[in-house]
Amino acid sequence: MFSRMLYTEVAAILRKLESKEGSVKSLVYNSRYKNKRQLYALLCETLKYGPVINDIITSTQLIRREKVLSNKHMAQVLVYEQLFGKGLQIGGKYREAVNRNKTALHAALVRLKVRSKVSRNEDLLPDAVKSQVSLPRYVRVNILKTTVEAAIRKLKQAGFSLVEKLTTENFCATVRQLEPGQFVQDPHIPALLVLPPATGLHDNHMYKSGEIILQDKASCIPAHVLAPPPGAHVIDTCAAPGNKTSHAASLMQNKGKIFAFDIDSKRLATMRSLTLRAGVTCAQLVHGSFLDVDPADPTYAGVEYMIVDPSCSGSGIVNRLDHLTDEAGSISEERLESLAQFQLSVLSHALSFPAVRRVAYSTCSVHWQENEDVVQAALQEYEGKYHLQHILPTWDHRGLNSFPQAHRCVRASPEHDLTNGFFVALFERTGLKREQPSSQDMKTDGENTTVKKKRRRKRKKNVAVETGMEDKRASSLTVAHGTSDGVEHVKDGVPHKMQAENVPTPKKRRKRKHVSMEAKMEQKEANSKSGILPSSAVEN
Repeated sequence: MFSRMLYTEVAAILRKLESKEGSVKSLVYNSRYKNKRQLYALLCETLKYGPVINDIITSTQLIRREKVLSNKHMAQVLVYEQLFGKGLQIGGKYREAVNRNKTALHAALVRLKVRSKVSRNEDLLPDAVKSQVSLPRYVRVNILKTTVEAAIRKLKQAGFSLVEKLTTENFCATVRQLEPGQFVQDPHIPALLVLPPATGLHDNHMYKSGEIILQDKASCIPAHVLAPPPGAHVIDTCAAPGNKTSHAASLMQNKGKIFAFDIDSKRLATMRSLTLRAGVTCAQLVHGSFLDVDPADPTYAGVEYMIVDPSCSGSGIVNRLDHLTDEAGSISEERLESLAQFQLSVLSHALSFPAVRRVAYSTCSVHWQENEDVVQAALQEYEGKYHLQHILPTWDHRGLNSFPQAHRCVRASPEHDLTNGFFVALFERTGLKREQPSSQDMKTDGENTTVKKKRRRKRKKNVAVETGMEDKRASSLTVAHGTSDGVEHVKDGVPHKMQAENVPTPKKRRKRKHVSMEAKMEQKEANSKSGILPSSAVEN
């Protein structure tokens, strides 16, 4: 029953893709089929083998011979399952039709491999599919529910082994050589763990409980560099599905407030489930457009931090397969211009809020029109009011050299950085005192509070040891003037009582005040018909 529903839904999406009614991810997301992961997996595999399947259907005249398979998209799904998948998981008329042609189908596949001079099915895949980079499995430790140390310990208990001595310089080489069962701690974002591609964690207890979140490394950069402190007010302008919101909440230790905007009620419902599982309590989800928010509204008077991750072309997403259904060059200049205008409108609106200090702008696009051009236009509009922070100094993949501050931005790519294609820029209001160091300047990312506590305890211990040594040295110089019944002790020639009175009391260290402001909101402009993708909608 469920397999029939699955096959029917995949066939329906294939038809919509052919008629340009949406993108792969938007159509999957808007599907009535509940198990989105299962739906997406079968759809992607059928698309990958699309040209091969069509060749086999044509050579066997399958559709002409079987009236029940007159729906060519259903025929494509069934042929994939029979030849490349797990075998047909369906009975009735469809199984009977395929079984009548099973021998012919397998013979056509063999002839195709002989003609192509290959021995494996995978070698028949289009070059565009074979050339795709397999990305590592990135796992962000949710500091709201656990610590990095605890997550590492649990992975070890589950049979994984930690590879030590990872640096920013040897990151890519080390990760490429990871064997199944091994993992590393990311050198740029310490709350991120990195495992080999396709490592299965969906059944892991930490994933089910929200202790770990599957999130691509590039998608973690915006909140990491924005570094909203505890107590901040943040706006996430295009927030669904919510990974950046939950990341910001963890940096804030659930203290403060995040206003998370999105115009799509379905995506917002998904985000509500995600944030609930992640233990986020400081986020207020808002169904509506961030562009409709009045910067003078007292509700947002304390907002000092913004995440702007607007809808984009999604051209940087590695596992996106829209290119298999698009004509060459189908991402037109007109479409990019339209996207860029929308992105600039969201960014410009964010920068107009009177109290805002920092704004992180990001896309999962590789096109300069959506990245450097948008940032440059915003800087020109707010000339003298904002500048770009030089984020992730050890990251050597920088923005394209198209304007003076472009090198302060970062780009990411699957080939160079083992992440999805991404772009991030951090705007900071000019003339502000840096009251809160950004997380990129701190090795602990502001997330691993356990490490910080250990360091503080170690410092206190060192002070105590030094004090004890001083007391020892002092006691060796102590002389007694008389007997125990009326004696005054002297340390270093100074009467003990007098010495104690003249030692100034150490001043208490003033606690650094957290900047109590931030409002994170992101408005994911989900335009399913044009195939626009939210850049945060990536697990891996």
